Amino acid sequence: MIPPVPRRGRRPSVPPRRRLAAAAALLTSAALVAACSGPPKSEESSHGDFALSKGTPAAKGEIDSFSWALYAEPPTLDYTVAFDYPQNTILSNVCESLMRWTPELTMEPGLAQKASNPDATTWVYDLRPGVRFHDGKVMTADDVVFSLGRQTDPDNAAAWAQVFQNVASVTKTGPLQVTVKLTKPDSQFPQYMATAAGVIASRAGVEAAGKDYGTSGGLACTGPFKLGAWNKGQSVELDRFDGYWGKKAKSGKVVFRFMTDPSARTNALLSSDADGGYLIPTESYDRLRNSGVGKLYFGEGLSTVSVNITHMNGPLSDVRVRRALSLALDRSGFVKAGLGGAGTVTNSLTTRAAWAGASEQTRKAALDGLPSVRPDIEKAKALIKEAGATGKTLTVATSSIGQDVSLLATAVQAAGTQIGLDIRLKTIAPNAFTALFTDPEAREGIDMFPLTYYDSITDPLDLLANFKTGAYMNFAGYSDKKYDEGVERATAVYDPDERLAIEAELQKHAAEQLLWIPVAEWPSAVFLNKRITGAPTTISYMYYPWAADVGAAR
Repeated sequence: MIPPVPRRGRRPSVPPRRRLAAAAALLTSAALVAACSGPPKSEESSHGDFALSKGTPAAKGEIDSFSWALYAEPPTLDYTVAFDYPQNTILSNVCESLMRWTPELTMEPGLAQKASNPDATTWVYDLRPGVRFHDGKVMTADDVVFSLGRQTDPDNAAAWAQVFQNVASVTKTGPLQVTVKLTKPDSQFPQYMATAAGVIASRAGVEAAGKDYGTSGGLACTGPFKLGAWNKGQSVELDRFDGYWGKKAKSGKVVFRFMTDPSARTNALLSSDADGGYLIPTESYDRLRNSGVGKLYFGEGLSTVSVNITHMNGPLSDVRVRRALSLALDRSGFVKAGLGGAGTVTNSLTTRAAWAGASEQTRKAALDGLPSVRPDIEKAKALIKEAGATGKTLTVATSSIGQDVSLLATAVQAAGTQIGLDIRLKTIAPNAFTALFTDPEAREGIDMFPLTYYDSITDPLDLLANFKTGAYMNFAGYSDKKYDEGVERATAVYDPDERLAIEAELQKHAAEQLLWIPVAEWPSAVFLNKRITGAPTTISYMYYPWAADVGAAR
């Protein structure tokens, strides 16, 4: 994957690639699309106390505007640093990428009407004709070359730069054609072209904005909405773009209201000060479900909650200690209290939906036979004693940023106490929690912290690549030559099932070593009042122009 973190943390990391025989890579984007599918095939699928919905009912008509609750204000809307929930929830409706992630978590053509790779190290993107930017200028191949080039410009400190680490060149090969040459085969690069890594903006517009691009004025993009008024500290408005090349947005305006306090956000939804919102506070699930004001939906989130190990020194350097903590964790209690009952206990670092494109045999290899997470306190105590760790002190970061963080930290402390460890909690201010992912000094004195990781593409390697030597989120500094070679082999393979079979081996290795301690799968949540409908339920909203589908419910 690639860099930075979302609210509770995650940052992609794209590993080095391994060469693949050209004959094996004569594929088109259709092969990649086949690898990506996840949400329920029926309208709704039950998961105990909650159900995953395929989507929300389609809008019945247009509306003048709707408002949306957002838990934080983005520092910028420059697509090169759009790595977090707030930025992408807005940006996905304004800026578009070469490819598109759909609500079904599959990939389809976006600003490129066709993507093909005539050989293992070449990707050719044929662009849609007549696409206009918000300033009225027509998109050309020059704009694509410029936009992708900004991702690799060191002056931009782009969050997505690692996606391009195997890119040798991006060149205009026709008025509406761009060719990307790779230094080695890279199965992940074309998939990331459906994320903010593949966003295309007007060269003229970006250059005119200069250093103010992303913080004031327009974004010079092509989406169904254009950036309107930005009232710092309060809200951002999007206005419908009537020159849009695709289906016109159903709402004339969207107003994103910044509400950092979870209670204030919930009250805004209950009072209809906000018509809807994603990332609903887990402690508010029951209130919203029973309010009669609207409906709370859950969808595939491609998200897992884990305990991140920050180093391999001291007690945690012994896998027996990590296994003991895993065996002592009350995952069911955490899911009930920390995730509001909307989650599933897991022994897998990756979500099951991430493997939806694999054959049954490969899925079984990836998900069956992983270490048990059934609580076993006596076995856990024995492992601690065997490792000579009884009475050892470990520190876990906690924060009031959300119950998924604070209650998981408490659960880890309780687990450690039961098996003879001395677990201390260190409180981190909500606005400083992200620093745990970006600043090594912020992790000093901390052994573990709660981590919610979402995939930006429907491929398990998005997460599994984090344990490669030197990977951005490999905070513990884990290094295994065989694992590294496996990541490189998987990266180099374009054939989905062949690649996923390699990834299944990586999954088992990471699970056995407990490089992160898996806790639960967490669905995406969206609340809509009775006035609006049409928003997707899946995490596709991070890169799909979801607000264009929102309209009148009746």
